[in-house]
Amino acid sequence: MTRTSGIGVPLFSVPTRRSWGLGEFPDLVDLARWADGAGQSIVQILPVMELPEHERSPYSALSSFALDPTYIALPDVPDFDALGGEGALDDLEQVVLADVRHARRVLYAEVRQLKRRWLRRAWEHFARVELKGRTRRADAFGDFCARESWWLQDYALFRALLDLHGQRAWWEWPEALRQAEPEAVAHARGRLHPQIVFLMYLQWIAAEQWKAARRQAAPVRVFGDLPFMISGNSADVWLRQPEFRLDATIGAPPDAFAEDGQDWGLPPWRWRVMRERDYAWFRARARRHAELFEGFRIDHLVGLYRTWTRPLDKTQPPHFEPAREAEQRALGEDLVGIFKSAGAEVIAADLGSVPAFVRTSIATLGVPGFKVLQWERHWDQPGQPLIDPRTFTPLSVATTGTHDIEPLAATLTEPEVRTAVAALLESGSYLSLVPMLDVFGWTDRINTPSVVNDLNWTWKVPRPVDTWGEWVEARERQSWLRDLTRATGR
Repeated sequence: MTRTSGIGVPLFSVPTRRSWGLGEFPDLVDLARWADGAGQSIVQILPVMELPEHERSPYSALSSFALDPTYIALPDVPDFDALGGEGALDDLEQVVLADVRHARRVLYAEVRQLKRRWLRRAWEHFARVELKGRTRRADAFGDFCARESWWLQDYALFRALLDLHGQRAWWEWPEALRQAEPEAVAHARGRLHPQIVFLMYLQWIAAEQWKAARRQAAPVRVFGDLPFMISGNSADVWLRQPEFRLDATIGAPPDAFAEDGQDWGLPPWRWRVMRERDYAWFRARARRHAELFEGFRIDHLVGLYRTWTRPLDKTQPPHFEPAREAEQRALGEDLVGIFKSAGAEVIAADLGSVPAFVRTSIATLGVPGFKVLQWERHWDQPGQPLIDPRTFTPLSVATTGTHDIEPLAATLTEPEVRTAVAALLESGSYLSLVPMLDVFGWTDRINTPSVVNDLNWTWKVPRPVDTWGEWVEARERQSWLRDLTRATGR
């Protein structure tokens, strides 16, 4: 396997001066150019699927297929430009835009409200000028809707219904819609057609910007992150209710992060039903992610083998489903095989409480797991010394941390951080991923598990990425990382 390396960072964390308060699709290009100059071949981001209105965690999406319109760069939307661009914003909107741009953290509510207003106006211009004029852009939009209809139509209907019901979850809708009865669904499609087409327009704009960003980011490859599960209030669950349990939630058993375990509030999936349906949902997700990314990480890999299920009525204690190892292994290998066969490069986050057979299983499938330097120890030896990273198997991904782990600088000195990053790049793993926080030795956190606060998922780099060419610290870190990468044969 070819030795390579990359940088891990959420897209929302890396805005440019052009951005409206968070990193947007086109900002990937500036990030990739800096990463390329640092000798890196990959940028790995967190999920970018659409979130509910009041959600910030990228792992609580309302669709496995729709890109989040919050990442759309309005200045790059021709219909917004035709309205006068940023100069068309009124005085109050100009103040809000300045505030979200200069805020140290992502102000999601303000960003979403401002973007939603102007995306609607951009759509109205598009409908009035392009659709009525039957222009080439109108034809391109129609082609997109036809090509992506396999997921787009159902998603747009669900989103339109959320808007119709004031963002209330689908289980609070009228009975016929709650049960997704065909007659009620067909009636809703006709009644909500204008809103549905608007939502399809947003996905078209997002897709065009995403495609352009990936093309311009080359030769750096963009890797994504695929959550093993989806929010209960999602288009996926609403339309596939027999495939999910709504009388339980999933999470993680007790571990170093949470002594009582974790409850993520997500619905378990009925693996027997999904198997009877040839895992159609998983095949669709694999197809979508392979289209969006050159590669992707399977988050919480062990959840594909077994899910920690917590019955809501507590008539049973939390337990694993399936219960037996043989069933767990067969299930996990079916699902990992589906993701691997989609065509993108697949890596697997086999972190946390993972039984040994899971790691043996993915090795047999040829899928690399993760090795977090500080967790790779000789646990059976006195003092539990660290394992020499140079002995890591090539079929692995080495990293100094994840979005759920405090950065190195929180506990190490500057020289120690640099030593740890050097050890990472010297590892035997075919791929090393350096979190952006550890590249710079910053102490901020992206997320603290099991904690609900106003800081999680809001971190932004201290300076816009498109200014890093003039920023002494960014240039120094880029040069240091480039030299280190070359010296370690990556």
